[in-house]
Amino acid sequence: MEFMPKREHARFCSARCRVAWNRENWNRVNRDQQKWGSENWDEGDSPGSEPSALRWAIVAMRDTTDRLAKAQAGDRAQAFAVIGEAVWWVTIVDATLVRYYPDEYDSTLAAQPSRQRRIIEGTFGGLRYVRNRMGYYADQADFIQPRPGQPEGSRAPITEWTWRSLTPPTLETLPPRGQEWELSRYHAYQERLAGRPVGETFSLASAFLALVPTGLADSALGA
Repeated sequence: MEFMPKREHARFCSARCRVAWNRENWNRVNRDQQKWGSENWDEGDSPGSEPSALRWAIVAMRDTTDRLAKAQAGDRAQAFAVIGEAVWWVTIVDATLVRYYPDEYDSTLAAQPSRQRRIIEGTFGGLRYVRNRMGYYADQADFIQPRPGQPEGSRAPITEWTWRSLTPPTLETLPPRGQEWELSRYHAYQERLAGRPVGETFSLASAFLALVPTGLADSALGA
């Protein structure tokens, strides 16, 4: 079926289509690249290079969090999809920076006041828990709830929706180390996400990632 855009700049028929396209192109970048190491950094910004892949993820994250701030609760299926996509891209950028810019990441985190550092670490731990389970063990609606009293079709911003409190996960199939990791992320979720607005979570996460001084990340995020 041919896609007929309803807005001038629309490129996708639905949020689900956008998520599928973004993830396919992210996977293609990673399949095509030869190596992510620093020895490739001076070879130009080819489609398979580490800067290209990181830039792709940063731009996708920024695009998604911008749409999150503008989205309204009128279409709940669309709202859940946008929030799920934001989880995906924020954690992709975080994981990429941790792996390939560990010194810059750690120094940026260490520069935060101790209380703020614990909040940042807990927020990302909670988001990793959501990423690992959303779509595999639970749906978006299991993690997110509209603001209490908000009627179906409301035009209120979805940034006011909140994270649900969750019961502990069943982890018997995981090895002991895996159980430890997943439980720590679950507790981070309960402490730093549950009961809080989703907009607050993504604002904090994207603001911290913009501080990591990679040069590339700064320019792509408009810092």
